[in-house]
Amino acid sequence: MDIYKGIMQGLEEAVQYNEGKLSAKSAVMSVSPVPKFDAGEIKNIRNKVGMTQYLFAGFMGVSPKTVEAWEAGRNIPNGTACRMLSMLNNDPQLPEKFHIVAR
Repeated sequence: MDIYKGIMQGLEEAVQYNEGKLSAKSAVMSVSPVPKFDAGEIKNIRNKVGMTQYLFAGFMGVSPKTVEAWEAGRNIPNGTACRMLSMLNNDPQLPEKFHIVAR
């Protein structure tokens, strides 16, 4: 569709909506907040997926020392790492489903 046709279609839809002939289209999405995890929860998730600290570090894309620090409570994961921990907690088979880890 060229630009002119796209603009005209949008204007026509706006007029139809204003006249009550067309309902509004909505595609509302929401994102759940990024959860936080404490040392014990991180270790439980790692154990749930059946990985050593070394293997878990490789999966998470961090150093083994980082996983060790998370589990000792000296450091806390944030952002993407927390989102991944949440996904692993909900589905421990995720690494295998996406062919990241092979058994």
